[in-house]
Amino acid sequence: MSRAKCIMVQGTMSGAGKSLLCTALCRIFAQDGYRVAPFKSQNMALNSFVTRDGLEMGRAQVVQAQAAGIEPDVRMNPILLKPSSDVGSQVIVNGEVRGQMPAAAYFKLKKSLIPDILAAYNSLAEEVDIIVIEGAGSPAEINLKADDIVNMGLAELVDAPVLLAGDIDRGGVFAQLYGTVELLEPAERARIKGLVINKFRGDAAILKPGLTMLEEKTHLPVLGVVPYLRVDIEDEDSLSSRLESNTAVKPLDAAILRLPHISNFTDFMPLEQHPLLGVRYVQSVRELGAPDLVILPGTKNTVNDLLWLRQSGLETAVLKLAAGGTPVLGVCGGYQLLGETLDDSQGTESGHPQTLRGLGLLPTRTVFTAEKRRAQVTATAAAPFAGAALTGYEIHTGRTAVNGAPFCRYADGTPEGCVQNAVFGTYLHGLFDSGELTEQLAAYLCRRKGIAPETAAPLAMADYRTQQLDLLADGVRSALDMDAVYAAMGLHNPRGGKK
Repeated sequence: MSRAKCIMVQGTMSGAGKSLLCTALCRIFAQDGYRVAPFKSQNMALNSFVTRDGLEMGRAQVVQAQAAGIEPDVRMNPILLKPSSDVGSQVIVNGEVRGQMPAAAYFKLKKSLIPDILAAYNSLAEEVDIIVIEGAGSPAEINLKADDIVNMGLAELVDAPVLLAGDIDRGGVFAQLYGTVELLEPAERARIKGLVINKFRGDAAILKPGLTMLEEKTHLPVLGVVPYLRVDIEDEDSLSSRLESNTAVKPLDAAILRLPHISNFTDFMPLEQHPLLGVRYVQSVRELGAPDLVILPGTKNTVNDLLWLRQSGLETAVLKLAAGGTPVLGVCGGYQLLGETLDDSQGTESGHPQTLRGLGLLPTRTVFTAEKRRAQVTATAAAPFAGAALTGYEIHTGRTAVNGAPFCRYADGTPEGCVQNAVFGTYLHGLFDSGELTEQLAAYLCRRKGIAPETAAPLAMADYRTQQLDLLADGVRSALDMDAVYAAMGLHNPRGGKK
């Protein structure tokens, strides 16, 4: 079998739209009949996923795999960095935790990970026709270039043609693109097959003089101006506009606490699709107000985020709401926060030994250890959501002892999570994806508020994602010169013609 062709998308900065462009290309190539896989050698994100074989990878490549129509595979993201502080991250290699490292230690380690990166890439390249590679940040970070394993350094290793994307929505896109190209070495510049202007609002005709000058100065073609597409597809965590939403305009108000180390907030995307549920993220007591539901999401640093809740006054506000009967839901780290104690006497969670009092809303005690549980699971919810089928995954350190009713039961009958009064805790990420729990939760909140529930069928997140991925692919296909994109890989556009 011949080795896969590849195309790489790099950006002028973080948030230039690389992930979405790669997602679109995965979808387009799959629609055109190719077997496609995404690849990002090193991802820094707190939104992660557990594969069928129990390995951990970044969610951006999971979404791209969904766009490509294939099962997520840890080879698509061999290195995942999960920031736990401003200067350190948990380092995950081939889906397994390698350790907690300060940035300086990781930079020394990086070059030694090239064999892992190439083994993952080469293995994928034997199984598919096209690999869509995503860069990280900018290739012109001149202080980092010597040890680069994710931008031009990777492009050289796998001989990838590159598309360079800039974000016009933030302004200065011509300087972004021109400056990035100018800061590259001649050999790196030669890898760029075209420029892409991303997130444009308005009439592209007014860009014409700028595009012409950009092409003259860089000696590179502009392969497309991609409009600001109104599609709802998961974003990389720290830059997500989702987290800026702090007003609810639907009958039911769900307030998610925006913890400093919030992770896997994509768990709550399905709630946003419900016609009665308004979802907002809050960081202060003033923003919290009097919602119909409080959600404590996952966190990469449970102990530090507990201290933040305490210092910000949000702990007191949540306890007051709970005492008045407001439902509270904690997922993963949020579930741990709701318990009676968080025992980090080994210092594996926070870096130094300590045991803290939790919010005390659930009869649970969590002990942190270095061991991480990673598993895909199926379960059935208990009262008051009895019978709702759940599919999801667990990814957490810490073992929680429960002295109360379970939130759900695994397929083998084992209890999971905890329920007490109107307080719910579970380790299951992705718990709302099937749609059944979303409907039951909305109906439960409606009964409490005395409003009529919707009678629509449960939302299937898979169908919604498919629709949004097709919209994304259509928008990008019509904006990009696909003949040139295929030609960069040494292929012909099977649909022919620029559009």
